Amino acid sequence: MSNKVKAELHGERAIKITRTFNASRELVFDAFTKPEMMKQWFHGPPGWKLSTCEVELRPGGKYRRVWSNDAGESMGMGGIFTEVERPVRAVRTERYDQPWYEGEAVGTFELYAVGKATLMTLIIEYESRAVRDQVMASPVMAGMETGYAGLDKYLETLL
Repeated sequence: MSNKVKAELHGERAIKITRTFNASRELVFDAFTKPEMMKQWFHGPPGWKLSTCEVELRPGGKYRRVWSNDAGESMGMGGIFTEVERPVRAVRTERYDQPWYEGEAVGTFELYAVGKATLMTLIIEYESRAVRDQVMASPVMAGMETGYAGLDKYLETLL
């Protein structure tokens, strides 16, 4: 098991991302879905902070995230939850306010208990193979690892 992000092509239009966290499945699920917890670690690129985090965690519920920096810039995204099974699975749509890829994506987030650790699997399906390939070629995976390393540090404060 790796505590680093592993990303691979999955099917025709998706990316499969896996990573392990040294915390219980319940705690990891909460850290990904509770706004007060997300605001402690889910900050995005250096210099940015999660300034708005709204989560209506139920099928049909909306979520909204906005990151801001000291220069007054912001970037936001949101979508709808289509499935929620705490602490195992959540499926949601994803669309950015300032799109950096075309269309909407669907993310399927699953957590597996592995001893005292948790294996996260995130499958993000895009509208086309070309969009998937564009995302895979971007620096987004390195950015995800930076964020997840912040989650590791946050989880340590809770254990």
